[in-house]
Amino acid sequence: MVATARKLKQHCVGGCAVPGAPAGDHGLAEHVQVFKALADETRLEMLERLAAAGGAQCACHIEAWFRLAQPTVSHHLKVLRDAGLITSERRGTWIFYALNRQVLGAVPGLLERLAA
Repeated sequence: MVATARKLKQHCVGGCAVPGAPAGDHGLAEHVQVFKALADETRLEMLERLAAAGGAQCACHIEAWFRLAQPTVSHHLKVLRDAGLITSERRGTWIFYALNRQVLGAVPGLLERLAA
């Protein structure tokens, strides 16, 4: 098995014609965290409800939308915030969350670029 792997490696190094640039970032690294955040049904629903609400919503209102424990809701909000999909603003003791439409607006452009 090791000998076969060595032969394949030698063959590929010497004889393969790989088109395009070598594997690398290509500007996609910033999108990885966004797609990971979008890959969860609860987080997608949070974004959908924030969009429908039309403005910043208090964390307590967001928590009321779901049958989840407060720490779970906070975790999902943190993932969305870390990905840049939402913004947060402290108002007294409350934190209000809103969509970051600039980051959300970049997603279709990336998909179009990948599909081209």
